[in-house]
Amino acid sequence: MIRFIDLPDAHPGRRILSGRTPLFAAPSEPRCSYTTYVPGCYDWERRPRVLVAVHGTGRDVERTRDRFRALAEEQGLIVVAPLFPAGLDDPDDLHNYKVLEYSTIRFDLVLLRILDEVTQRWNARTSEVLLCGHSGGAQFAHRFWYLHPERVAAAAFSAPGRVTLVDDTIDWPSGTRDTAARFGIRVEPDALRSTPVHLVIGADDRGEADLAATAAATPDQPGRTRLERLSALEDNLRNHGISTSKNIVPAAGHDADATAPAIARFFGDLPIPGRSTPE
Repeated sequence: MIRFIDLPDAHPGRRILSGRTPLFAAPSEPRCSYTTYVPGCYDWERRPRVLVAVHGTGRDVERTRDRFRALAEEQGLIVVAPLFPAGLDDPDDLHNYKVLEYSTIRFDLVLLRILDEVTQRWNARTSEVLLCGHSGGAQFAHRFWYLHPERVAAAAFSAPGRVTLVDDTIDWPSGTRDTAARFGIRVEPDALRSTPVHLVIGADDRGEADLAATAAATPDQPGRTRLERLSALEDNLRNHGISTSKNIVPAAGHDADATAPAIARFFGDLPIPGRSTPE
């Protein structure tokens, strides 16, 4: 693999590995891929932090990345946006990545291998990342955090249509009772408490028709609207002692462009140093 530091200053490859980068095949699952935004202030020696932004069902991966360009420039972050394609194995499947496992693929492990490659290529600090997602991306993101809390410094979840509660009386993906058998990982509330969490949704984002269409696939969901389900997730996390804040965006529907600014403010205001310093 070519590392950024291995290229001479005038090499055209440096332009490819800066700013908006191409889509690179994921190292462990080449049907998946990822793109990054590397800010103009990028410095190999300063080991930049990483923000992972996960797309929704529409797979608008480049737009997902670009919503956080300003934050990347302000804080010296690299934005990593994975692409989990639709139609893997089943040509009509749209939802594969949202519950982390599908067919023979563990999408959480695909992301971890992507982060390993980002570390090598850009000398980024990926041991703890900022993590966010909208809609289907929020579904993936909060479930990824449950299984890998040690890898998430802070998280923001925007308008997930289906939620997983930390609840040992309900099976995955509505609860966490069977995660040890399913993933080899038991979800431990104590491990989640060090992660500040921000929940975001549009005030007009109800989505009752959309959620009714998927009701049979995910029973035991709390509430009939995205607003109700996000409130249930908020209550569940707080009941487990997890620091959780929420922002309801006025006059917004199911719109990632409308909720992204609240996510960027949350990450920008964290007492975690966003602009990297030498270790």
